[in-house]
Amino acid sequence: MNVRALLTVRGKVQGVSFRKHTLRMAQKLRVSGWVRNLDNGSVQGCFEGPRSQVEALIAWCSFGPERAVVEALTSEFHSFTGEFQEFCIR
Repeated sequence: MNVRALLTVRGKVQGVSFRKHTLRMAQKLRVSGWVRNLDNGSVQGCFEGPRSQVEALIAWCSFGPERAVVEALTSEFHSFTGEFQEFCIR
């Protein structure tokens, strides 16, 4: 079953290539959507795809790339929309 997830990652997640690595992992998992930096220093994402792959991407985001320090991650699931054809950095 396809799902959509919205998430926010807090901690040392900007300036550590978090978005670039999230893009690569999303492409590997065949998840569509986007990831972006927020003004408050956190990273926000919207992921769509098969539930197991979206959950795998969320799990990866809970620790992120090597230089990241994830302090908190919140996520919520929504209905799949099929809005995205690929994954991008916003």
